[in-house]
Amino acid sequence: MDRQKRAIGIIGSMDVEISHYLKNSELKRETSWNGITFYETGLFGKKTVVVKSGVGKVFAAMVCERLIDEFDPGAVVFTGVAGALNRELDIGDVVLSRVCIQYDLDAEALGFPRGEIPYTHLREFKADEALIDIAGRTKLEGNKVITGTILTGDQFMTTKETNEHKYLTEELHGDAIEMEGGSIAQVCTLNKIPFIIVRTVSDRADGTAAADFNKFLPLAARNSFDVVKNLLLNY
Repeated sequence: MDRQKRAIGIIGSMDVEISHYLKNSELKRETSWNGITFYETGLFGKKTVVVKSGVGKVFAAMVCERLIDEFDPGAVVFTGVAGALNRELDIGDVVLSRVCIQYDLDAEALGFPRGEIPYTHLREFKADEALIDIAGRTKLEGNKVITGTILTGDQFMTTKETNEHKYLTEELHGDAIEMEGGSIAQVCTLNKIPFIIVRTVSDRADGTAAADFNKFLPLAARNSFDVVKNLLLNY
C-alpha cells in the first residue's frame, strides 16, 4: 500500500498530550494491549492511530514498536511538551526535530561519542524531511515554530542539572530537552518508518521549571496539536 494511504501513528506520553486528538476525531476501534489503548480514528481526513505511551524512554520505545508491528503506519508523529535549552525559545514555541540524540547514553569511557549507541554508529536520528517541511509551515498566534535538535533522557531537567551539564548546549547543541523522543526516533529509524517529533515548550528547564510545566502544559499541548493538525491536513 502507498505509504501516504496508510494510517499515521500519533503518540503522546500523557493524557493531556493526546486529548485534543481524541476529542476531534471519529473513533473507529479501540485495541488494548498490556494496559495500553490504541485508538484507530479518522482525523482531518486521515486514518490515524492515537496512543498514550506513558512517560520515559522504555515505555515510548515499547509502545512505538507495538504500534508499528500491529498497525503498519505510514509515518509516526510524537507530540507533546519539552523544556527549552535554546534561550531564544519562549513558552508555547514549538520545536520540530531535525535530529534527536539520547543525551543520557554515555559510553565515552569506552571511546564512543556521547549519545552514540556503542558498536552501532547510531547517534543522530534524523526526522523525515517532508514531515518537517509541512509542519514547519504552521503559523501559530503569538508563538513560533522552529526546527532543531531535541535531546532525550530519563530526567526532568532544572537549573541545577543544566548548569552541571553544559554539554547539553555546548556539545550537543540541544534546543529542547524531553524524555521520549529519542527512543521513538531510534525505533522508527530501525523500522524505516518516517517520523517527526513535535515538542512545544512548557518550561525553560530552569528554576521555575516544575511550576511552569504544570501551569503551561495545556497551552503547550494545544500548540502541538495545531502543528500536527496542519501536518495531517497537508500530508
